[in-house]
Amino acid sequence: GLLLLAAALGAMAAARCPAPCVCDNLRAHVLCLNGSLMAIPDTIPELTKKLDLRGNSFMVIPAGAFFATPYLTHLDLQRCKVERLEEGAFRGLGRLVYLNLAFNSIALLYQEALDGLSSLQQLILKGNRIEEIQLGAFGHLGSLTVLDLRANALVYLPDMVFQGLQLLRWLRLSHNALHVLGSEAFAALPALCRLSLDHNELQALPGEALARLDGATRLDLGHNPITYVAEEALAMASLRHLFLDHASLQDVAPDAFARSPQLRMLDLRENQLQGLPPLAGAGGLARVSLDGNPLLCSCLLRPFHKWLVRARVQAEGACAAPPALRGRSLDSLKPPEMRCSRLRPPPSPTPPPEQPRAAGSRQCPRRCVCSPDFHHGSCENRELQEIPRDFPEDTRLLDLRQNPFRTVPPDAFPGLKELVSLHLQRCSITALHPGALRGLGSLVYLYLTDNHLSTLAADAFEGAPQLAYLDLDHNAFTRVPAGAFRLLPNLISLRLQHNAIGELAEGDLAGVRGLRWLYLAGNAMRHIAPAALAPTTMLEKLQLEGNHLLEVPTAALRGLIALSELKLSRNPIKHMGDSVFLPVASSLQHLYLDNMGLERISPHAFTGLGPKIRSLYLESNKMSNIPDMSNFTGLEILNLQNVPFHCDCQLLPLHRWINKLNLRVGAICGSPAEAQGLKVKLSTTFQTCPGWGQGEAEETNPNKTKATSKPSKRKRLGKSPAGGFSKSTA
Repeated sequence: GLLLLAAALGAMAAARCPAPCVCDNLRAHVLCLNGSLMAIPDTIPELTKKLDLRGNSFMVIPAGAFFATPYLTHLDLQRCKVERLEEGAFRGLGRLVYLNLAFNSIALLYQEALDGLSSLQQLILKGNRIEEIQLGAFGHLGSLTVLDLRANALVYLPDMVFQGLQLLRWLRLSHNALHVLGSEAFAALPALCRLSLDHNELQALPGEALARLDGATRLDLGHNPITYVAEEALAMASLRHLFLDHASLQDVAPDAFARSPQLRMLDLRENQLQGLPPLAGAGGLARVSLDGNPLLCSCLLRPFHKWLVRARVQAEGACAAPPALRGRSLDSLKPPEMRCSRLRPPPSPTPPPEQPRAAGSRQCPRRCVCSPDFHHGSCENRELQEIPRDFPEDTRLLDLRQNPFRTVPPDAFPGLKELVSLHLQRCSITALHPGALRGLGSLVYLYLTDNHLSTLAADAFEGAPQLAYLDLDHNAFTRVPAGAFRLLPNLISLRLQHNAIGELAEGDLAGVRGLRWLYLAGNAMRHIAPAALAPTTMLEKLQLEGNHLLEVPTAALRGLIALSELKLSRNPIKHMGDSVFLPVASSLQHLYLDNMGLERISPHAFTGLGPKIRSLYLESNKMSNIPDMSNFTGLEILNLQNVPFHCDCQLLPLHRWINKLNLRVGAICGSPAEAQGLKVKLSTTFQTCPGWGQGEAEETNPNKTKATSKPSKRKRLGKSPAGGFSKSTA
């Protein structure tokens, strides 16, 4: 055995370490961080156990990408610009226990994408743009205990979507846009202990779906627009901790938690509750938090107060009215103090009655496949020239991709009132007729990618008011179809990438008041009208890369108070003037200015920006200096690669600032000749500058102790998004 071990270690040591990676043969670790790798290296030592590839540019993980490293246990692919996982991408990694794919651009999870990961215990998919999960995507992950899907673009969870996750203990779905959950969405999770659904768009407690979680002990539902908790709304036999904070609750039924007998802690902070009835059904409750509610401490609150005392429940909260009791804590009140006089509470909202579901009775159309268990229908790539009819009425996902339909006629989908997702990609569609989607009252996703659409009628989307995700990438639009979106008040994401749109005019986006993500990359836009984005006051992401803009559209950014990400990469902007980002300075976190041929940035271009900026991409430009960014104290990524810095005394402030950062930024001197190719951080050309002193000398001497404070834990750990740099030296 010792001989075999020695032989294995010898083989590891003899294996060639691929550039630009660092190999720790003793611990079987390989790091290839923040480089320009476009493909998975095929010369990684076979016995590698931990492989860290953060911050590269893979785009696609092909089938069998890791066949050469079958002993991997940990694989980190964060911020690698991954858009697609091909089927079988991780096949052969039967020993892998940890896979991190966070902060990429994955939109869909296909059935076999995660095949071969039979030992995987943690899967991190946070911060992608996953809109839809195909059934069976997790079917091969029988050992998984933690699944992190936070901060994606999920609106809908179909039945049995997590099938196969028999050992899953924590499912993290926070910060999506979920507002539709199938009644069997969580049916295949027998070991689940914790479910995080906070920061979504749920308007009612999804009691039917949650009832399948017999073993869950903690449920996070905070930050959802839930207004009412009805009688026996929650039937979770093992639930102990329930978080409903920062919602829109106005009333809770007395027996709301009667079917959750183990409930111990109830968090109702920051809602709109003026009072509560005695929660007689929650017999085991020990603590209820009501801080931040407008509690009316009148006689109407006495029954609740009496119940608190009798049941020995600790209550946190204070009176908001009447004035004589304002600020008094609930536990300090005496019943005689709670008088009614002339105060009257507002009527409690009545929950809408549940509508009975219509059972599907129709058969599947010829040449199509229907799955009654999953409510799916598929006619993909069947050379159909007309859209088939007579799908079962309970169909929720309909896949009609790759059929030469050419047009979508009026009333093309009769009887499909429960349809949630409709796929019409690559169908040679030139016209979406008015009323084509009539009757699709539950439709959330519509994919029309890779067709020949050049215009849309004003009533093209009539009958689909719940549509939240509309994908029109790779069509033939030369302008945004103005007026077509007025019938889509719930639209969250609009994709119009890779068309031929020449400008964004005023009125083009009329009606999309709730739009959060707007993708316009790869068009031919030269101009954005000052009022073009005015209707999109809730916009969070604006992607304009790969257009023909000659300047930052500053005027159009006014009013975008929630904008956190702005991409202007690959636009021919040569000069950047003063205060160009000032309208979004209070919210902007991620700014992409790379590959623009940028020659000059005004010293005041970044006025207003500061600690909120987390990532700044300036790589592959032509300027020789950049403005003072010393107040960018929240930076996690700064990419200055392939910028020809002129390392003379005018660059000394940048040199000093970079020396204080705990980030790798990739800044290289382009001139003068004696400094060409050297890192700005290490260049000696600054030592002749006026003001050069002992401080700089100490920072460049590794044998001396730095007289600086330790970096924050966040920066020491170093996040490294795609194309960016973190940790280590510049």
